[in-house]
Amino acid sequence: MKPIVPGGSAATSAGMPGDILIVEDDAIIALDFEQTVAEFGVTRVRVASSVAQALVMIAERAPDFALLDIGLSEEKSFAVAKRLAVLKIPFAFVTGYSGDKVFPPEYSARPRLSKPFLRDELFSVLSNWQTAALDDPH
Repeated sequence: MKPIVPGGSAATSAGMPGDILIVEDDAIIALDFEQTVAEFGVTRVRVASSVAQALVMIAERAPDFALLDIGLSEEKSFAVAKRLAVLKIPFAFVTGYSGDKVFPPEYSARPRLSKPFLRDELFSVLSNWQTAALDDPH
């Protein structure tokens, strides 16, 4: 079965990351992300609901790409972003926040998706996942 991409056309999963880590504390949103990226052809999706869990998962097996919700219950995901940047693993932020005041300057150029996310925007971020690492100043 070919992945379903925006516009209803089928495409191969070429160009999509093979392993995505989703850092999201809302189970329904995480499930929506998980189902959507699987439809795009991503073969492995892992979900962490906290910074500690995400850091353990990264240490056990580094993902190809990560989607990071900024606000996780009582914490922010910037520690995960820092670890991913050190490892040169591309990532994008997912947030319900508007504006730049919650973003440390070192992450201002990172891709961002708004909540609720638009399927086309998620597809675009994942299609261009390799350039997210190239744009990183670290």
